[in-house]
Amino acid sequence: MKRREFITLAGGAAIGWPLVALAQQTMPVIGILDSRTPEAFPMGHRNLRQGLKEAGFVDGENVKIEYRWGEDRTERVPELAADLVRRRVAVIATTGGEFAAFAVKAATSTIPIVFLAGGDPVRQGLVSSIARPEGNLTGVSFFAGELAAKRLELLRALVPGAARLAVLVDPSNSAVTQSTLKDVEEAVRSIGVRYRVLNATSAREIDEAFASLPHEHADVLLVAGSPFFNTRLVQLAVAAGRSGIPAMYVGRQYVEAGGLISYGASILDAYRQQGIYLGRILKGTKPADLPIMLSSKFELVINHQTARTQGLTVPPTLLSIADEVIE
Repeated sequence: MKRREFITLAGGAAIGWPLVALAQQTMPVIGILDSRTPEAFPMGHRNLRQGLKEAGFVDGENVKIEYRWGEDRTERVPELAADLVRRRVAVIATTGGEFAAFAVKAATSTIPIVFLAGGDPVRQGLVSSIARPEGNLTGVSFFAGELAAKRLELLRALVPGAARLAVLVDPSNSAVTQSTLKDVEEAVRSIGVRYRVLNATSAREIDEAFASLPHEHADVLLVAGSPFFNTRLVQLAVAAGRSGIPAMYVGRQYVEAGGLISYGASILDAYRQQGIYLGRILKGTKPADLPIMLSSKFELVINHQTARTQGLTVPPTLLSIADEVIE
């Protein structure tokens, strides 16, 4: 190589490297706080990044994502929230339950926050209004708890003689648990079904809850929404299968893992919508100008193979209204 060419190349590198470094430094940073582990629900975060891409942002190209994981230890979440605030990220997304959203809300009143909520965020106290959330928070709600009455209706269509209901809840996910039980209480009062609440916050307690079902003489089971339960999809499906108790779940991910039937908003679509909101905020929209997005895509999913294994005949009327039947 000629000396003049070498000098030109060396000079170009000297100019280019600082520009690359500057671009990396000025790239907006999204902080994502999840109370669970990275392995808990990877498809959710994949859909969040898809929504972000639809809004014009790709991790590593024109935006940087920094994750903070609670590793299923809620006591760590407030400090992780404070760490993202100290990092001065451009916007914070919370997943894995409302606890993370409340932790970030307590940590900052200025950094925009986009939460993912399983219940009514107004009733929970996250925001004051659905249409105008005010302050620095907005988000997506997929109603994990408010649909308990509809789920019970569908479950009784599958098991018409059901008179005793067991409800499996995660008490650590208090907002959705309270909403679910309120909905169940109102539903059973009108149809004369008795119910018993079972609690589980660990894998061992899930097994214990299912082991208690014969003693409870439960005819059917309703599994409430919970970020923790999302990490135990296979365990729940296997335990339900062994018990022989027909179980209703809040989302298709449970049925895809072998569960019997689910009805609820598409949680994957909720993650995608959350990513779109993150992109809009990065483009300059204020959280207060983004109404809380309410999931509008609800789906009934039935695992026909699981039904046959449990000796159940799915009524044709139920099959005809299902959004998907897994054979």
